[in-house]
Amino acid sequence: MSRQVSEHITRALDLIASKTLADETRIGAAFPYVTKPDGSWDTMSVAVSAGYTGKDWSHGNWFCGFWVGLLLTSYLHTGDEKYLKLAKDRMVLVEERAGDGNTHDIGFIFLSSAMPLFRITGDERYRAIGLRAADKLRSRLVVTDKGAYVSSWGPMTDPRGRAASAIDTMANIPLLYWAGKQADDASFRLAAEAHAQMTMLSFNRPDNTQFHAVEYDTMTGDRLRGYTFQGAHDDSYWSRGTGWAVMGLTVSAANSGKVSYLEQAIAISEKWFDALGDKVVPPYDFDSSDDDAPEDSSASAIMAAGLLDLADLHPDKATAEFWRGKAEWLIKGLCEDYLATEDGHRGILMHGCYSEPHKIGPDAAVMFGDYFFAEALVRIAFPGKFIEKYERLT
Repeated sequence: MSRQVSEHITRALDLIASKTLADETRIGAAFPYVTKPDGSWDTMSVAVSAGYTGKDWSHGNWFCGFWVGLLLTSYLHTGDEKYLKLAKDRMVLVEERAGDGNTHDIGFIFLSSAMPLFRITGDERYRAIGLRAADKLRSRLVVTDKGAYVSSWGPMTDPRGRAASAIDTMANIPLLYWAGKQADDASFRLAAEAHAQMTMLSFNRPDNTQFHAVEYDTMTGDRLRGYTFQGAHDDSYWSRGTGWAVMGLTVSAANSGKVSYLEQAIAISEKWFDALGDKVVPPYDFDSSDDDAPEDSSASAIMAAGLLDLADLHPDKATAEFWRGKAEWLIKGLCEDYLATEDGHRGILMHGCYSEPHKIGPDAAVMFGDYFFAEALVRIAFPGKFIEKYERLT
């Protein structure tokens, strides 16, 4: 790693450690998820699960684990035990969600908290928590004539929940692969890989763009419709979705040994960079007709993290170096132009977009963007220390 890269990564990790520690005294027992217009964090109780209220769907608190992850990246960066203690204290609150059967986001919650806590401490308690959560995620598998997929939203007793899946689920399945290895239970891995195969069959369009969500026929496995919650319209190119897909494909490659998953990740990444052009951050949706469409820095942070996986795994050295260069270019651009260095702005990355259609954080720091940015930084700065998703392909 060059001195220049080291400096901007160190500066960003310094900022994460400083802000995270300061905000621990401000947020109480709740968890941040999006910054308000004044720059302060909006927070939510860990107990708020996902579900339907009539026809309306709410994701609930799917981001609590990311805060634990930020504390852990700060611990690795600083070596200060107080960050590890704070992460463990927060984990006591997060642990109650390990039995939540309402959402695929249980993967996000525990791959960013229990998995790295176990990696860092070796404490079997965190392994057990992660395995309980993985069991709930595996239970969302819906088997059809065409294949199997992990349902994304809602209780499995609700037909709407059983039929719906999202591209985001690709970034949740690393918890299943990890659990398969930890429990020596291949059913976790088989469920994850089945989901990856079904998702790319049903979500990936001929031009290598992706639907945000798909409604399946739960018997035949046919796609009844592709649609969006957070994109511009049902057939649009929602920029964050490609990063989620790359994450799932790369980890599927590592755990299955199939390089074809990496080649698919490369194909959809090439399309994403073509749409991005010479910018570092895309609009929230590449097909938005709004000239003032908000940017989404989280899309670039997520893509960078996914491409680091791809670079770590690809057996061809030149290909691996090319995509690592792309990841580092995104990270450098985020560090130079998108860091929220002002004290009044409590997030890490400016100009993220939670959901433009719902006007939730349309121009804000978003917790998932901050987390995957931090994960990418610490994996460059401290390789092998933070999280174990895979072993390198040979």
